[in-house]
Amino acid sequence: MHSHSLVVFRTLPRLLLCASTRAASTRSPKSQALIDRIIRVDHAGELGADRIYAGQMAILGKSSVGPLIKHMWEQEQEHLATFSKLIPQYRVRPTALLPLWNVAGFALGAGTALLGKEAAMACTEAVEAVIGEHYNNQLRQLMEDDPEAHKQLMEIIKKFRDEELEHHDAAIEHDSKKAPFYTALSTVIQVGCRSAIWLSERV
Repeated sequence: MHSHSLVVFRTLPRLLLCASTRAASTRSPKSQALIDRIIRVDHAGELGADRIYAGQMAILGKSSVGPLIKHMWEQEQEHLATFSKLIPQYRVRPTALLPLWNVAGFALGAGTALLGKEAAMACTEAVEAVIGEHYNNQLRQLMEDDPEAHKQLMEIIKKFRDEELEHHDAAIEHDSKKAPFYTALSTVIQVGCRSAIWLSERV
């Protein structure tokens, strides 16, 4: 990333703080509920992703895919840090399930990594496919509600979506589809991810 772009992106949380403070008093209950749901679930999701990659690194950090996992983990840490700032800025209540996702994410990452590099990549492919779809749904909802008011939040979500899809494609390039029981493993992980999204939006 060019230094100018990096500086601009790093200023987004501060810009969002000003914008969210000004807009909070005029935001409709519907818009506020939408923002609450989006930031709550995305914060939870990025925590889960951070723990998945932590689990993978614990097992495969010194393997041939270690550098790739490290790179993806660093991006997830950036995503989590951003949503951790947006939680207080938008006065959003975090999900009560954070302790569960903390443990479950690490267990999923480490557990699939123990099955081998291909299974770890299959986990990444399955998770990132769901997250990419999830972020696209959120962008549509924000566009339908008020694209101008949500412009800065949408920029963040678009950037993170693109990075998640890069992780998805990288996993396929690193033999995710050669994992043992690939179809069953992917299906179970995706069902689990969608269930976690549904719960985190509401609890």
